[in-house]
Parts: sequence; C-alpha cells; structure tokens
Amino acid sequence: MAKTVYQIPLDAAGQTIQAMIGSVQYQLTVQWRKFSGWVLDIASTDGTALVSGIPLVTGVDLLGQYGYLGIGGSLLMATNADPDAVPTYENLGTTSNLYFVVTS
Repeated sequence: MAKTVYQIPLDAAGQTIQAMIGSVQYQLTVQWRKFSGWVLDIASTDGTALVSGIPLVTGVDLLGQYGYLGIGGSLLMATNADPDAVPTYENLGTTSNLYFVVTS
C-alpha cells in the first residue's frame, strides 16, 4: 500500500488558508488558545463549519473520529526533533508541521 504525504503550510501567527485535502478544497483555520495550544477548524470554502476545535497534538490521526466527513486520508502533526512533541506557540510551521497522508 503506497502512501502519499503532503505538508500543509502553516505559520505560528495563526491563520486561515485554503488547502486541497484529497480532492476537495477546504478552509483551514489554526488558532493559538492560551490554555489549549493550537487548534484547527475545518470548513468548506464558503466558510461553513465542518468541524471545529481539533487540538493539534501528535501521535494520532486528527481526522480519526471524523470519518463521516469522507476526507479520504489522515491529518498528522509531527515535530522534527521529536515526532511526539506537541507544537509550541513558536514552532508551528517551522519545526512542527501538519501533514495530510493519503493511502492508496
């Protein structure tokens, strides 16, 4: 089974971007929450919320419980020096990155 991995470009400023995930364009918003860390919201391109407040943690498929969305892959966080280290306020998009993984 082949895997294709795509890095989703993020930065530590918090942002909303349009990203192709699988074959569908989505609006992704990342925000820093003081007591929670980084969280991700996924919406359709017109801004209709699909899922909100996904914590950007490592070691799990961030879409695991959202299979009903039919996105067709996994979202994974990883930090370069320590793949299990949670992204910090300073390192999102530099040494801590979000990846979309498609298995075919």
